[in-house]
Amino acid sequence: MPERRRAARFLPEPDAALYHDGVRVSSPATLADTYRELRARPDSMAWIGVARPTEDELRSLAAEFDLHPLAVEDAKEAHQRPKLERYGDTLFVVLRAARYLDAPEEIDFGELHVFLGPGFVLTVRHSDAPDLTAVRQRLEETPELLRLGPEAVLYAILDAVVDGYAPVVSGVQNDIDEIETEVFRGDPEVSRRIYELSREMVEFQRATRPLVGMLHALMAGFSKYGTDDELQRYLRDVADHVTHTSERVDGFRQALTEILTVNATLVTQQQNAEMRALAEAGFEQNEEIKKISSWAAILFAPTLVGTIYGMNFEEMPELRWALGYPFAIVLMAVVCVSLYVIFKRRDWL
Repeated sequence: MPERRRAARFLPEPDAALYHDGVRVSSPATLADTYRELRARPDSMAWIGVARPTEDELRSLAAEFDLHPLAVEDAKEAHQRPKLERYGDTLFVVLRAARYLDAPEEIDFGELHVFLGPGFVLTVRHSDAPDLTAVRQRLEETPELLRLGPEAVLYAILDAVVDGYAPVVSGVQNDIDEIETEVFRGDPEVSRRIYELSREMVEFQRATRPLVGMLHALMAGFSKYGTDDELQRYLRDVADHVTHTSERVDGFRQALTEILTVNATLVTQQQNAEMRALAEAGFEQNEEIKKISSWAAILFAPTLVGTIYGMNFEEMPELRWALGYPFAIVLMAVVCVSLYVIFKRRDWL
């Protein structure tokens, strides 16, 4: 025992409180004080909250409350999937909280580990969400619920985590509505946004889907562990909310898949239209080139004849011929007309 007290003295101050019959009776400043007062009040319940605990903290808590080494090892890591495990009289629960950040329009996921045992609740947070201060305050304002013990604290934490999903669902719904508008508007950045939101939905599914089975497992143990009837109703209500949220998340993921397919189709259609426009422009350009080439050839013919007869060699046969000029004119005309007829027949003109 002295070793645990000595280790606790150097730890960050936890958020700890002792409750008797649903009322806070003490707020110990250190883990050592919490252990000592809990031993002095065996009929009380300790609720200890630690954030991003050190190994010394976890070692001290594990020794005091006889936590299973596997559960303690899981609590060290912040990348566990939601689950519920029993180690003797201790219940170990992993929850994934979520909150929607308006500015970047993205989901921030957090992780919370909860240990419950006879006379104690230990919460290990690896993120800012959920706000357990608000959960604690709410329970302290309803002592009739808090006096039900550690299970009531677990219910309140589960309820806070699940209620935190509602703003996320609303935010995602708004994002999907915006994405649909961007898809049909042809926004080039929409594919990236669909992909990023789809990844968040996969993460959201990993946070919500296991909760359904966890809550059903809790409800299956109501009779065995003598859970209070009122608390059973509260937990069933949380299970209903989780099921609804999980179904919404599944629907979001399906909707995003369909939107991505529609976007790919629209992009393909746009690309085909652009290729068709380029082909048509190329065809029109070819037609113009044909016309220009045809007229260039027609105009070149008289230039060629004129160039030949413009040479001033004394020994040229037709140089002193009286009909040379009319012959040259007629030759130019015949060549030009012949080329015009040929090009016209080939639809170059």
